[in-house]
Amino acid sequence: VQLQASGGGLVQAGGSLRLSCAASGRTSSTYVMGWFRQAPGKEREFVAAISWSGGSTDYADSVKGRFTISRDNAKNTVYLQMNSLKPEDTAVYYCAADRGPSVGIQVEEYGYWGQGTQVTVSS
Repeated sequence: VQLQASGGGLVQAGGSLRLSCAASGRTSSTYVMGWFRQAPGKEREFVAAISWSGGSTDYADSVKGRFTISRDNAKNTVYLQMNSLKPEDTAVYYCAADRGPSVGIQVEEYGYWGQGTQVTVSS
């Protein structure tokens, strides 16, 4: 599975961004998909994940109520809608894929990673 993340940028606090992750590969639509982020000097951390059907999702406590993960299997694309952004959301955001079926929140559970997209939130 190959993953290509896009949609990052610079936004003011309180603003919104939508990240996209385009997946390619014959069975990519059956994979669990996740978003992680890594700020400078910090470890990569879980943000959100979604099951292959979209029926199950999980979020980090820090983004619950502000971020929404979704997927369009017809387009092999996963989205992360980020609202009410805060300066502490600044990081490189990575999409990842896992064979599943459970929705994982650990970095080690994901075997495929995209290249990352920078999100910067100014105060």
